[in-house]
Amino acid sequence: MTVRSRLGGLPTLALVAAGLAGLLTHTVAAPAQAAGGRTAPPERSVKETAAKDTDDDEASSNAHRHILSVGRGDTLMDMLTGVDVPADEATNAIAALRKVYDPRKLQVGQQVTVLFEPRRGGSKRFVGLEFLPDVVRSVSVSRKGDTAFTSSESEKAVTRQPVAAQTVIRSSLFEAGNAAGVPVSVMMALIRDYSYDVDFQRDLQPGDQFEVLYERLVTADGKNAGEGDVLYAALVLSGKEYPIYRHKSRDGRIDYYNRDGESIRRALLRTPIDGARITSGFGMRHHPILGFSKMHKGMDFGAPTGTPIYAAGGGVVEEVGPNGAYGNYIRIRHNTQIATAYAHLSRIAKSTRRGARVDQGDVIGYVGTTGRSTGPHLHYEVLKGGQQINPKSIDLPTGDKLEGRELQAFEQTVRSLEKTFEQARSGLQLARTPGPHEDKGCTKATTC
Repeated sequence: MTVRSRLGGLPTLALVAAGLAGLLTHTVAAPAQAAGGRTAPPERSVKETAAKDTDDDEASSNAHRHILSVGRGDTLMDMLTGVDVPADEATNAIAALRKVYDPRKLQVGQQVTVLFEPRRGGSKRFVGLEFLPDVVRSVSVSRKGDTAFTSSESEKAVTRQPVAAQTVIRSSLFEAGNAAGVPVSVMMALIRDYSYDVDFQRDLQPGDQFEVLYERLVTADGKNAGEGDVLYAALVLSGKEYPIYRHKSRDGRIDYYNRDGESIRRALLRTPIDGARITSGFGMRHHPILGFSKMHKGMDFGAPTGTPIYAAGGGVVEEVGPNGAYGNYIRIRHNTQIATAYAHLSRIAKSTRRGARVDQGDVIGYVGTTGRSTGPHLHYEVLKGGQQINPKSIDLPTGDKLEGRELQAFEQTVRSLEKTFEQARSGLQLARTPGPHEDKGCTKATTC
């Protein structure tokens, strides 16, 4: 059974991420001076060089450059004052920087160049700083007058190259993606896009297949700048194909649709957590702590402490904080009838406050074992009219269905993506796991 260029559903985020640890190592490392440069030593190093003379403003033409490498625990303020930038000037420069970049996002190994203008008598004046947050973006701060600073940013042009991958699933979707050379970010996006319809713990079987078409971002000088959007994907589960397509409507909305033009978005995610396994379902059970049979009014997902928990749907936070046996607890109201609850969290996201509005997929907290709990897990409830119901029993209507001229435009998108997939696949060096009866040298599903 081969997978054709089709796609159909949004992600469940469960189980699959269990294969993540140590598996998907195909992400491209950013250069040493960019944000991804984590291989630099943790201790901050300083190197001073003289800049080349240019015809640009005076501040940069004769500037001396201190190249700093971010060390563990460093803040930008520490780094600037550490090379004799006056504290008030460092504060003003950082305030200007915040307009284009959050300095708290600086990462270990990232390089920051601090600029000084030489003055008479051997002294020097701080005139700015510059660094590369990533391979396509440049950020700088420069002096404006005696005490003020201004910031700017620029980006390199990138091209979007379509990349196709296709493989057979042997144990987990992540392992299959690793074998096919698919980056982690693409696999996570694919899982999220299917999590509305697919339970990755129970629905995936050895021998199932998947294929994906995604974008690779490349700069003009040939550097990999990361991944763009998933354009198309398809899962074949127990012989049934589930394709999804990325489509931009005439009014500018972007969504994923199945082959019939139905949005794959549903009211609630099937599984509001990555890398989880179901450890207890809805119904009567022998309570592991109380020691007697008791109704379990939710589903438990076992996962390591700190695993992100997602809002199953958009809504308003009704309750948040400690709640008896539930431990750290969140309840989200989705409409007049439906709410979801999340219990035993190790901590709650800062943005998750009573009355706050959340979108589907927002991180609201992290797995823990607070309250009456025997180990780290998420206790997840769906409430209808204030009463807990089996999460599997609730009707999850799909989103919009395309019609008329919009459906015709979508059909054109489908044809275009399928053609692009075939063209990209024709050039694949397909790292594909052969099936049990296939030749080990087989590289294309259509010829195996």
